Amino acid sequence: MSAQASHPGPHHPARDFAQALNGVLLHSGVRTALHWLEQAQEWILEEQIRLTEIPAPTFHEGRRARAVRNLLRTLGWEAKLDAAGNVVAEQSGARPEVVLVSAHLDTIFPAGTVIRVRAEGSRLYGPGIADNGAGLAALLALARALHEARLNPQKTIVLAANVAEEGEGNLRGMQALLQRYRERLAAVIVLDGPGEAGVTTSAVASRRLEIAFAGPGGHSWGDFGIPNPIHALGRAIARISALPLPQAPRSALSVTRVEGGCAINSIPARAALKVDIRSEQEAEALRLEQQVRLIAARCVQEELQRARPDSPLLEVQVRLLGARPGGRLSADAPLLEALQAVDRWLGIETVYESGSTDANLPLSLGIPAVALGAGGRGGAIHTPEEWYDAAGRERALQRILLLTLLQAGLEG
Repeated sequence: MSAQASHPGPHHPARDFAQALNGVLLHSGVRTALHWLEQAQEWILEEQIRLTEIPAPTFHEGRRARAVRNLLRTLGWEAKLDAAGNVVAEQSGARPEVVLVSAHLDTIFPAGTVIRVRAEGSRLYGPGIADNGAGLAALLALARALHEARLNPQKTIVLAANVAEEGEGNLRGMQALLQRYRERLAAVIVLDGPGEAGVTTSAVASRRLEIAFAGPGGHSWGDFGIPNPIHALGRAIARISALPLPQAPRSALSVTRVEGGCAINSIPARAALKVDIRSEQEAEALRLEQQVRLIAARCVQEELQRARPDSPLLEVQVRLLGARPGGRLSADAPLLEALQAVDRWLGIETVYESGSTDANLPLSLGIPAVALGAGGRGGAIHTPEEWYDAAGRERALQRILLLTLLQAGLEG
């Protein structure tokens, strides 16, 4: 998800992208592609619904990946699955550089979640219909528009539907794509969720932890007085939630999952919690992680002090589940200047945002990258009542097409 952030305008334009955009718009194939995006909303929506109804929990995206691969093949792309499970399709250009456009396949909803998209007025409801059903639909719309218009890029365009963006996926899919294309990447454009005007240029760093308290366990009466992992866990939650957070850089710290215990009359042998730490500055995220680790150790000592003298030990293990690096796109980056030129032509007022997306990785490596909304509106993201309204989506799709073509260039 993204949050609005201030972004200064460029002081030293790298090149005249308005002129370059005018040249692109003179191409008859580009006009054909723009027109197709205006007329194809029914097809795009049908594919969005079809893909959303194929479950794709993180680490279990295979069925949806195969569906995307097969559809790309019917659209004229030589799409394949790579070793990580990503769907990858290339349109080769004469130059060696690569423009990567990606949308993540996975959702936060666990295996067994029944997904049936329903319509109420102009809104579609269903888990994952916006995040990232909208992004996948935009990727497919781009693929078909490029093919229908017979556009030949100067640089290679790579379309990727990647795995493991959500939850504990730790951006594994994007990592694989960067390993494959890193030396050739000219730009990365990530399509994530709904929205028209937003552009994520600031990558929020995150640290995900599991804190597990472990003891011998026992009977709630006969063994009362031995260390109780859930008691230690409860103190930890209270202290973690009370940690002061800075206003700048903007930061967030949330306990997001708790587990432990097997019966009401049993002292558990294990209890665990998961923590999500985020900050606009990576150093602050690391500082908060150290505070959380200290709290966990302190809560063990407090529980042992309260236990009876002959008690066995209580232990704690803190495990790093995932880390997303931070990064920021320069205000005068050519990629951003190209987007600004496109937005002016389309009449979009660019909104600069910070967020945690697949763009984190390339930005952390100094590779030009942005994350864009795929059009329309959405809400209740990451809940069973997630919704999406496609009204006006075509302008965001045209934005994605034109930015891609400005980065890749066109033959002829």
